[in-house]
Amino acid sequence: MQKKRLYLSIIFLLSCLATLKAGELFRFTTKYMILSVNDKGYIESLKSKSGKEYIPEKYMPAFVNLYQNDRLIHPEAASYDESEAEMTLSYPNGSVAKVRIDRKEEYLRMELLSVSPANGVDNVVWGPYNTTISKTLGEIISVVRDDEFAIGIMALDDNTTSGLPCNGDMYQSSYIIHSPDPKKYPLPDSLQEGQRFRIGGDGNNDVAFYSHPEDYYRFILGNGATLEPEFGTSIALHARDRSLPQTILYPHFNDFPAIKAPRHLIVDTIPVDYAGSSIAFYGCPDDKGLKVIEQIVLNEGLPYVTRDGIWVKDPASFRTDIAWWGAHDSLLSYASQLGIKAIQDEGLGEYYVNPADRWAGKKVTLNGQKVDISEYTRQLNMEGIAYGLHTLTEFVQPHSSDVQPIPNPGLCTVLRTRIERSVNARDTLICVADTSYLNEHGGWDDNGTNVLRLGKELITYKGVTTRKPYILTGVKRGAYKTEATSHMAGEELVKLQINCYHGFIPGIRLQDEYADFYAKWLIDGGMNYIDFDGYESFTYQGHGQYSFKRFMRRMFDSFELLGGGYLRVMGSCVFEGNWHYMSVCNIGGGNHMFNPVTNKWGIEGKDFRYALRSNYFPCTFGIQNFNPEWTVQVVENLQSKAIAWDATYMLGLSEAAVEKCPRKYELFKAFRTWEDARIANVFPASLKEEMQKEENKYHLERLNDKTWKMYRVNAAGKFIKPVILKAK
Repeated sequence: MQKKRLYLSIIFLLSCLATLKAGELFRFTTKYMILSVNDKGYIESLKSKSGKEYIPEKYMPAFVNLYQNDRLIHPEAASYDESEAEMTLSYPNGSVAKVRIDRKEEYLRMELLSVSPANGVDNVVWGPYNTTISKTLGEIISVVRDDEFAIGIMALDDNTTSGLPCNGDMYQSSYIIHSPDPKKYPLPDSLQEGQRFRIGGDGNNDVAFYSHPEDYYRFILGNGATLEPEFGTSIALHARDRSLPQTILYPHFNDFPAIKAPRHLIVDTIPVDYAGSSIAFYGCPDDKGLKVIEQIVLNEGLPYVTRDGIWVKDPASFRTDIAWWGAHDSLLSYASQLGIKAIQDEGLGEYYVNPADRWAGKKVTLNGQKVDISEYTRQLNMEGIAYGLHTLTEFVQPHSSDVQPIPNPGLCTVLRTRIERSVNARDTLICVADTSYLNEHGGWDDNGTNVLRLGKELITYKGVTTRKPYILTGVKRGAYKTEATSHMAGEELVKLQINCYHGFIPGIRLQDEYADFYAKWLIDGGMNYIDFDGYESFTYQGHGQYSFKRFMRRMFDSFELLGGGYLRVMGSCVFEGNWHYMSVCNIGGGNHMFNPVTNKWGIEGKDFRYALRSNYFPCTFGIQNFNPEWTVQVVENLQSKAIAWDATYMLGLSEAAVEKCPRKYELFKAFRTWEDARIANVFPASLKEEMQKEENKYHLERLNDKTWKMYRVNAAGKFIKPVILKAK
């Protein structure tokens, strides 16, 4: 009997130990948070140091998910080796993942060491990590915030990109219903949190994208963070095995009726996979978020772009730039009077890469003479003024030497097949091995441009027959000034990717050469500022955010190797792939963005204000063209509201416009007074919040180099309630 009792006692103790083992928690602590992972591989708790819980009880997220054929594979067991700082996760498909976890002061560094056996896994997903936070959604860089706490994850390598995997790894832009302040902006009964709506327009006019003025219509620019009305939000990153074949529908990121139907794209494989994927996981007080991210960037060797020695994400670096049109005789004088240190030469028009014609005839005009850009930038650089051109990134024009007379084999392709029969230089009956989506019109905007490359010849066509033998219809040989020649049966026929301007796109490997091209072009032109309009050109290859990162890293590295130092980048859009490199988002302008006469945000400005500020990026007024009819108060409105909102913008100037203004010196002086005060960082956060109010107008006076006096301006134009502001 005693032996039986002893036996039962041992069984009971073993059972208790097993129960404790099943509930084991692995805790990881930073300066601001405690993260707990259970032995099933799920995050059971994420607490601030004050003890507040941020993991929704019924929605515990997996620590790392695998992904195969559009399906998440959740872990079923986890163990942690403290001596090696390695977590091992097991999955129901037989795969085992090993993750190294390094505790840093303000974040956890996590690196995927291996997935073995892969068993067909095509992506590894960090997240989605569910949180109870719902106020501020940072969908570009995977961060969510409320007034107390911020939780985020940041990719530490180029192949780890935002959100869950999707077609082309570029998430669909849309509106969602999400009130930034339910008391101030309550939802009408007809709407619910999380509802999704198409963006506006048909895709031909980008201003029409922004179609809802109400603050609870939130324009979404990515899927790094997702609103989850049931419990809060989720954040995610993923890394793809790009060596695996994939056929996608491109584009996924636009959602327009009819003409925007996506086309099939067979994505070129490259030797890049998810091994080594790494992230920083952080949780911190909301007001510490930007500083924590800056520390991650510095510690992990991520791109750290500065202006006057200050990180370009720090509001202390935010400045106004010039967008210039026309003759350049007065440009340096205007910039000096205004205290502006960066110029985009919009008047020289859009620049497209053409290896055979690097400058495309672009020169500045001084004293009625055409002068090389490099000669002019020597003058500007001596004054510490950055200068650059408005480029269309990597859109390739039909007249480029990469298209004619011999097409570059590195141009981006949509599909590959073969011709079934030999053809001579005059044949227009071309028989192909299969239809291979040849019946789809080229270009995601349905511009009807269908171009094939057969050897060194380009061919246009209209369609393909639906039954064997498959014959191309509407064929024109020797297109784009290429030479029509004979071709043997079995020769490869490729369809080229067409961009929305009826031109072409470099493939992912040729893109490396374009990055090198831009670096040398900048050096040779003495330029240290560049505008990448048409950032969407990076999406056409089907590699999404990875393509952005690959290009930007290559260009910056090449620029540095060639002896370049300071380089500023602005562009038309902000994505996870270019966030680190960009200082300014140059999109839109005028009243669509902000009206300095009325102090009212336009719909486009409102949309970008929420999206960019939520992702620690300066919002923008776009280009605000100088109007000879402006008053001093209009200039003070423009500058005071830019400071209040931590917004950047470009002041659109031309000699013709400025010289028509009888008050130009007064306006320039008022602008400079605010700009110098902004540089001196005299505006505390509490004052900026007050200055954001639409009805509030201000006047600023300089008392000395370190002191300013700011007045409210009442409805009668009187200066009231003076405040003394001192440089820090």
